[in-house]
Amino acid sequence: MPITLNDHQVIALKRKRGELNLSTAALGRQLKLSRRTVDNILKRNHRKVTPNTYKKLSDWLINEYATADIKDSTTVATQDK
Repeated sequence: MPITLNDHQVIALKRKRGELNLSTAALGRQLKLSRRTVDNILKRNHRKVTPNTYKKLSDWLINEYATADIKDSTTVATQDK
């Protein structure tokens, strides 16, 4: 049964891709998805994905944002005040 991505998830995926300056192919490699699947999600409004694809997208986004938060926290904690 396909799962539908909402607009917020797609925007987060596009934003993080832009922040990391990743091509569609590079993003696909990180997600372990084909470039075509990633391209369809980002550019062709293809919102219905398999549960496996949904999990890969969600896990990657959570990991990327969590890692960024940890880096930000470490930077703030180690700054000389």
